[in-house]
Amino acid sequence: MTVIAIHPRPGSFSDRWIEYGHERGIAVQQVDCYASDVMSRLASAQALAWHWYHGSATDLLMARHVIMAAEMMGLKVFPSTATCWHFDDKVAQKYLLEAVGAPRVPTHVFYDLDTALAWIGQTTFPKVFKLRRGAGSRNVRLVRDAGEARRLARKAFGGGFKPAGGFLADAPTRYRKARGRGDLLGVLRRLPTTLLNIYRTNAQIGRERGYVYFQEFIAGNTFDTRITVIGDRAFGFTRNVRPGDFRASGSGHINYELDRINLKCVETAFDVARKIGSQSMAFDFVKDAQGRPLIVEVSYAYLNTAVQQCAGHWDEALRWHEGHIWPEDAIIEDLLAACGQGGA
Repeated sequence: MTVIAIHPRPGSFSDRWIEYGHERGIAVQQVDCYASDVMSRLASAQALAWHWYHGSATDLLMARHVIMAAEMMGLKVFPSTATCWHFDDKVAQKYLLEAVGAPRVPTHVFYDLDTALAWIGQTTFPKVFKLRRGAGSRNVRLVRDAGEARRLARKAFGGGFKPAGGFLADAPTRYRKARGRGDLLGVLRRLPTTLLNIYRTNAQIGRERGYVYFQEFIAGNTFDTRITVIGDRAFGFTRNVRPGDFRASGSGHINYELDRINLKCVETAFDVARKIGSQSMAFDFVKDAQGRPLIVEVSYAYLNTAVQQCAGHWDEALRWHEGHIWPEDAIIEDLLAACGQGGA
């Protein structure tokens, strides 16, 4: 029988994975991937599932190494190296998407100030400035002129930027989302923990510096399209742009109407996922002036409930299949299949 080692992290995909294993009689071994002897603890397993987190400085330091080492041992791993080496790193994603010829929003990265300033002096604006780390549109801003771009470039090659932002980073959006779900009191109760996590992340990860990243601004989009590909399944929804903003990611304004989804996005997501070799990947699309879908970013990790609430999914032939599916279930079924064991 296949033994799946699972690193437990409350609130992550591991909750559902462990529940799935118990429901279906699958041998599940909970393993602490932070343990110094983790490799010996994995010796009796055939697979490893670890939903590692971009907000953890420890995960960013060592998760990719443990995953690659487990693959060297012969384990089937989620996320695989191909799935996650570029996770929470927009600079890495630039090179990845370019390498596979994916339709993408043009992106420019510079590693010295003089080259960056020379480019700023001859390009047009607005542009979108990003740090390589950050989810939900954190560390993303619209740069409207060359003067602002120069100031950001000089800071990028000087004092740098806090990866988790300041204590009030994106506070209006967090307030609006909390109010919408009636959770203002809960947010206040969690505030001390939130502030402590921001402080620890900024202290442990260190400042983002030594590069500057600009992406072309694609005007005219009132929503973006997220397609999540898990194996031979694609789930889709759209996200409205935030009020008075240009960003859709992190808005919380999700729309599941299928007629808003361009099937070219689904087709492209399948094609790129296949070329990358990813097990699970969320693709964010916008459309250009000609209506063509362009990839903005990709991520192996995403909000599970947003995918589960999709009414169904497409297969690679773009046939529609009705029914809600937890993404964690699809992931673990594919992992079991890779080990030669059926998961359903």
